[in-house]
Amino acid sequence: MHPVLTAVTERIEHRSADLRAAYLAHLRQARRPGPYRAGLGCANAAHAYAAMPTNDKLVLHAQRQPNLGIITAYNDMLSAHQPYEHYPQQLRDAARACGATAQVAGGVPAMCDGITQGEDGMGLSLFSRDVIAMATAVGLSHNVFDAGLLLGICDKIVPGLFMGALQFGHLPMVFVPAGPMTSGLSNNDKARVRQQFTQGLVDRDTLLKAEQAAYHSAGTCTFYGTANSNQMLMEIMGLQLPGSSFVNPGTRLREALTQAAVTQAVALAQQNDSGMGFQINAQVIVNGIVGLLATGGSTNHSLHLVAMARAAGLVINWDDFSELSAVVPLLARVYPNGSADVNHFHAAGGMGFVIRQLLAAGLLHGDVHTVMGQGLHRYTQEPWLDGDQLRWRDAPAVSGDEDVLRPTERAFSADGGLRLLTGNLGRAVVKVSAVKPAHRVVRAPAVVVDSQQALAQRYKDGLLNRDFIAVVREQGPQANGMPELHKLTPVLGVLQDQGHRVALVTDGRMSGASGKVPAAIHLTPESRNGGMIAKVRDGDMLTLNCDTGQLTLEVSDAELAARPLPERPADLLWPTGQGLFGLFRQHAAGAEEGASPLLAAMPASLPTAVSHAP
Repeated sequence: MHPVLTAVTERIEHRSADLRAAYLAHLRQARRPGPYRAGLGCANAAHAYAAMPTNDKLVLHAQRQPNLGIITAYNDMLSAHQPYEHYPQQLRDAARACGATAQVAGGVPAMCDGITQGEDGMGLSLFSRDVIAMATAVGLSHNVFDAGLLLGICDKIVPGLFMGALQFGHLPMVFVPAGPMTSGLSNNDKARVRQQFTQGLVDRDTLLKAEQAAYHSAGTCTFYGTANSNQMLMEIMGLQLPGSSFVNPGTRLREALTQAAVTQAVALAQQNDSGMGFQINAQVIVNGIVGLLATGGSTNHSLHLVAMARAAGLVINWDDFSELSAVVPLLARVYPNGSADVNHFHAAGGMGFVIRQLLAAGLLHGDVHTVMGQGLHRYTQEPWLDGDQLRWRDAPAVSGDEDVLRPTERAFSADGGLRLLTGNLGRAVVKVSAVKPAHRVVRAPAVVVDSQQALAQRYKDGLLNRDFIAVVREQGPQANGMPELHKLTPVLGVLQDQGHRVALVTDGRMSGASGKVPAAIHLTPESRNGGMIAKVRDGDMLTLNCDTGQLTLEVSDAELAARPLPERPADLLWPTGQGLFGLFRQHAAGAEEGASPLLAAMPASLPTAVSHAP
């Protein structure tokens, strides 16, 4: 085991000791022998099963077989979630084939960041994660389920399902993915057309045709953003079946994997200590961080994984990410960190190849519990169909394309590319895996705005044809819900391509699809909470050094102390539902604490009577 991996894991365990003990005590108190429905009153049970077929009622009445609760994020607006439309019937049929039963326990909202980027609705995006967590808890609250099947893929949906399910961590949970769409217009070509449109070189019709050629069918978008990072994460953390992340929808193999997920959930429900909350420990969380770093995963998980871990009583921070990043090699080049998409990654060897390489290098904890049982070695395998029979075999030992996927000894980079930045503005993270070395150090005057639209307008007005560092403030969770600032990517990319030295500093987020421009994101404390970013003025000199981890405002401490905080921008009327999220914004934790209004309010320990429960 690599010594840094061991040291970081031990530090997380020590830091989390009291909170984790309280969480596990809660799980032990909630756990019951036998079916959970056995304790229901007759009227309660009658309500729970009234609409079920007669044979299912007989199975439930016998109280010998598990009843599975399905939480679904289906809607047919998200291409990734559209395949879930018919999953409930498939899952019920597969449960019956095992002698068990399954019910849809509830649905959770699933919004698409790709649709809301740059629009008012994006202000709901981050907090939709916490709504999903609450909705998951509501669905599972009926106490009639022995295991859960979690149907979700995209940006906030998987973290929300994860957080909500951990409130019922005494139950086993299996995530059931649906897979990516087949490859369309290449991501490089799509990005090129976007920049051409920003420069006025092509019209809107040309841009729309390019976007439709890229996003063209059911399934996850094929770039390696947050949605596909979620799928990688659930696999390397052992919460879904090996090799199941990137099998396309509508295929026989996809259907077989869906049925097998049910079989596994039924088996787990009949075992002791198979609950998700017991499974997710510090080793598993560290494995998740390593997976993100080794594959160039989304920066959004420097928020989400913190909140997800906290829901299991585990406390992680950006120091953990940064220290692991220094020793975890980058094994994959998938857009925006390369030209390939996730289908190419999967064909080149995929998750099985990555996990085998990391295990061999001592960069993963292999002795962890997964939905397949003890040990991560099962995840070095991939599924295949032998006729109609689902089987597993060893994933390729050799990469099918070293432009996409490499072994550790020939890694694309010796480190994972996610760096912690510190300085007199606070703490931030930067992803450099797609930033060329020549662009990783920028010293330039600040251009200060309070929205991405304001910066875009300065570009249109011809005011940005120079070196500068864009400071986009009032974008944190307490200010406006921390929307992604993906609309800045084409503008800054064009200016960088023209030879200007440009960078971004913000207390907001960037999409998992952002890449080649250095961006200090998630800056904390945020401006709305008194952070120093609020005191930056146009023309102040800034240094962003990705190599040394410095983020410095070149203004003396005395002058900064003397500068008053600027008048806060007036709150809008909060269109598109944002007015309903005032309490979320008011109580949101800082970015490094996961930006969750729910977990910030949870007690650090349980009452004594509960914490000492057997």
